[in-house]
Amino acid sequence: MNAAVQGKKSIAKLFGLLTIIAGVIFVVAGGVTWGAVASNLKAEQIYVSDDADAFAGQLVDTPWEAFSQAAIINHHAMTATGDRTYAELGAEISTLKDQLTADGASDDEIAENSDVVELTGLRTTVMTASFLRASLFTSVVAFGVAFLVVGLGVVFLIVGWALRSLGISVEGEKAPVAEPVAASV
Repeated sequence: MNAAVQGKKSIAKLFGLLTIIAGVIFVVAGGVTWGAVASNLKAEQIYVSDDADAFAGQLVDTPWEAFSQAAIINHHAMTATGDRTYAELGAEISTLKDQLTADGASDDEIAENSDVVELTGLRTTVMTASFLRASLFTSVVAFGVAFLVVGLGVVFLIVGWALRSLGISVEGEKAPVAEPVAASV
């Protein structure tokens, strides 16, 4: 086998080895990330609400349980507010305060107004629900990234194996010899 072909096979084997090493690192890193997210969620002792569509009563330590809990939190918040969002409640509070100010109410009277207090409480409920949902969705994304990294690691392992296979020379392999071409007369 000529030196150029041997050199290319050595390079393929080297790149194959490096790709396999990267694949192993990706698989391990993705697995560790998945485990870290799961254990941190588990430590929070969050259980999926009993009225959730799926995974009711289960400890949240997987992406599907986190997603289910986030969905039911949203349902509870929207039910509590009559399907009004944080922004809608804020607009209602502003309108009410403007109306009370126009009617001559003092700042203390406005702050103690039962409608303002109720709307502010509902707005706080929606805000808290939004924060909780965002945290749960962040864990869902983290699980997804961990899964992606493991998947990439597996692809790297396959590509590395293929590169290494290209670089393996068979014992006694001879370089191809060009057949002489008969001269035509």
